[in-house]
Amino acid sequence: MQYWPKIKKFFPQIHSLVRRHPLLAGLVLAVLLVAVLFWVARQAAAPSRTEPAGPAVNLVTGQDWSDFTGANQDDKGVHITGLGRAIVNQDGTPNQTNPPVNVRGPHLILKGDFSVQASIQQIPKASAASLYLYGAVPIIYDEWRYQTPQLCLKLSQKNLALSLWNGSGDQPVDQKSWNNPIGPTANIQVNVIKGNLEIWLNSRYIDSIPGHGIFSGGQLWFGADESLDSPAWLLRSLSAAPLAGGQVQVIASPQLKIATSDPASLRSLARSNPRQIPIGAAIANYALFSDPAYRQLVATQFSMLTPENELKAQFTEPQPNVYTFTDADNLVDFALANGMTVHGHNLVFSEANPQWMQSAPLDQRQQIMVDHITTEVKHFGSKINEWDVVDEPLNDNDDDNGNSSDLRHNIWFAAMGENYINIAFQTAHAANPGAKLYINEYGLEADGLRWDEFLALIKRLQSQGTPIDGVGFQAHVYEPGDEVDQATLTEHMKILADMGLLVRVSEMDVYGDSPSHQAQQYAGVLQACLDSPNCTSFNTWGVTDRYGSTTQYHAYPLELGNDLIWDAGLKPKPAYRDLQNILNER
Repeated sequence: MQYWPKIKKFFPQIHSLVRRHPLLAGLVLAVLLVAVLFWVARQAAAPSRTEPAGPAVNLVTGQDWSDFTGANQDDKGVHITGLGRAIVNQDGTPNQTNPPVNVRGPHLILKGDFSVQASIQQIPKASAASLYLYGAVPIIYDEWRYQTPQLCLKLSQKNLALSLWNGSGDQPVDQKSWNNPIGPTANIQVNVIKGNLEIWLNSRYIDSIPGHGIFSGGQLWFGADESLDSPAWLLRSLSAAPLAGGQVQVIASPQLKIATSDPASLRSLARSNPRQIPIGAAIANYALFSDPAYRQLVATQFSMLTPENELKAQFTEPQPNVYTFTDADNLVDFALANGMTVHGHNLVFSEANPQWMQSAPLDQRQQIMVDHITTEVKHFGSKINEWDVVDEPLNDNDDDNGNSSDLRHNIWFAAMGENYINIAFQTAHAANPGAKLYINEYGLEADGLRWDEFLALIKRLQSQGTPIDGVGFQAHVYEPGDEVDQATLTEHMKILADMGLLVRVSEMDVYGDSPSHQAQQYAGVLQACLDSPNCTSFNTWGVTDRYGSTTQYHAYPLELGNDLIWDAGLKPKPAYRDLQNILNER
């Protein structure tokens, strides 16, 4: 009744309006009546609150969110800061937002109907708090994020918006928005009942929409994000409960250390080989922590880990001076827990640079590059003692766009010319004087113009005193008829040894329509490395075709490549046997 005196003050004005404009007053009254009737009908049609059929599981209190990118956990809950992460296309143009997923935190195993409830506080005034519910963890295939089934709930102080992906395309299959006076605090509930999604906001029914089967896989993972440059919002609580006939089980953070006792594994055989070189692979953070079979395979078979994407600039510095190392930290933690060394890939690259770096003024790019290298190398310190400082500096000679130089005219070359390479190495060396520093390039396994131009570049760098320690031979075999000649590769490794340089096989994968040819190529390159005293490691660019970077971009359903040692079902190919045989030879 506290508002009644204020309402009574308007009675004289209302009475005057009715006397002077009876038709208008009648129209307003009719509109109000219709609105009231609509609201009454909607409330009558709204379902009653479904009661849980079992105890709720708490997903914040007592759970670990400390390894979630952009999150800070304390006794109040989980504070979420916006990072503005995005994935750019290979040509540098904008592509997809890349909100983080809490793969090292709790997730759910589900059966039947269930309910998820979240209490969100400190919703920003000028932006929105986003909570993601994933039916499966997204996969990052280099410059593409495969959008698995997922639901995004975006809350502003005036609006609730919903976006839903069902795994059939990059874009949502359903989007809805409801204008509601929400304010800085909200309680959101999603009931999944017979495949449909019931949305409740502050104990009030909002709507029911088709769920498009996004949770039919029986899992639920969580993510959160926020608009950039806004104050952090607070995930005060998050819980899930079974509904009638359903089951909900919480799975806590995965264990880092994995038993690695297979004497026939590549890792074990390499350790017994007289050369004892590390056998490594490029590893993806999301796949590692969401797929237990993949995680077991990685820890058992490999003694070296290369973060596939997580150390590239668009992941580690998505905005100026906004550094996000958590995804890479997770990989490094896993490697060290399992006795694996880490190769850092990469510090300076023509691709995978965030938009702000690409558009930075020329006179600022040297300082941007120096700050980025220094911060990243110092962050990891002795945990990473070898780095690809500059990745793929050479032009694509079959399509050099008219450039007269043998180097790519990338954003760094545009600002500093060829000297950007020397500056990058000098900076990395100053940040970690004990680290081995590599230049990494493709197409060096064959004689020809590309090899000649690369040798000339190395000689120029050495004449300038550039602290370069080694060269990475990527050894990609991408198409029929393409192959690496073992004798030529061995000779090139010797030439670099005579120049005082280490070498490594850094990114090998092989087009696999012919399993025997694929096996022969893998084995031949490994043998070349073993025969070269300056070859420090043998690494494949991935482990299994399930997560291989040769997957066709933006294709739904997935069109997987056939280039790695294990197939999409994690079964070894003939190449695995041939690598075992090479390592067994004494």
